[in-house]
Amino acid sequence: MNPAWHALPWLLAIAFYFTAGGYLSLGTSILVYILLTLSLDLALGYAGIITLGHAAFFGFGAYGAALFAIHVNADPLLGLVVATAVTAVFAVVTGMLILHTQGVTLLMLTLAIAVLLAEAANRAYKVTGGDDGLQFTMGPVLGLFRFDLWGQTAYLYTLVILFVWFVIAWKVVHSPFGRSLDGIRQSQARMRAIGTPVWWRLIAIYAISAAMAGSAGALSAQTTRFVGLNTLGLLVSGIAVVMLVLGGTRRLYGAFLGAAVYVVVQDFAAKVNPFYWMFVIGGLLMATVLFLEGGLMEVLDIGRRWLRRLLRGSDPT
Repeated sequence: MNPAWHALPWLLAIAFYFTAGGYLSLGTSILVYILLTLSLDLALGYAGIITLGHAAFFGFGAYGAALFAIHVNADPLLGLVVATAVTAVFAVVTGMLILHTQGVTLLMLTLAIAVLLAEAANRAYKVTGGDDGLQFTMGPVLGLFRFDLWGQTAYLYTLVILFVWFVIAWKVVHSPFGRSLDGIRQSQARMRAIGTPVWWRLIAIYAISAAMAGSAGALSAQTTRFVGLNTLGLLVSGIAVVMLVLGGTRRLYGAFLGAAVYVVVQDFAAKVNPFYWMFVIGGLLMATVLFLEGGLMEVLDIGRRWLRRLLRGSDPT
């Protein structure tokens, strides 16, 4: 891919910061969902780990960041690192229990873990606040940039963390480890036959994916200074899957497109009719699945191919 195409999403994100006006908070939500969708793509898209439990990691990171800020230190970066680390450890433990299974069994186990974690958070009222959730304050980023009412610091802070994680995801996907994951997704039996430690590699990518989802949850909690039981809900996992399908699996930039389109369409449709906006999302999802095998990224691919033909046709040589 031409380097200019790589720069385009980030330039658009920076341009949005200067032109968004009162929509910066919406932009921050989009960035958080991009990170969550990107994490799901690593597990589901690239490694073939069928999961409906990514809300567990998102919520685990959110509560981890909130509890750390309340009881230990309100520094955002320190809280983010701790929340990400504990989420990765949680993923390693649960992954060792469930990643020897496949298919529907694995799907149901990931769902069960998310449901159990949500119920545990609901029961532990003194720790999590239960239905009331937790409100807390955050210190300034790097001791200099306070979270303001206009969401400027929150947006830039989230954008930087997203960029760091995207670089990590890109390196993972295009490394020999990432290519072995593609082989595992296609046939675990064949990869075992050539001596690949399939189980350990699945645990490794599961932990990386969970760490990213935990970072997304932590960013969501830190930028809103609130965390509730909804972060552990099945709806979060479902939204991430819808965004991934909309954008396109095994396409890292698909997470950008899928999350942005979902949030913008949801916001616009909810303003038009707050009761039936899901019909619009459902129609968009059905159209994408039926007519765009590669998700909305396929539209960009068609546009790029058309542009290249147009430029070649206008070239006098």
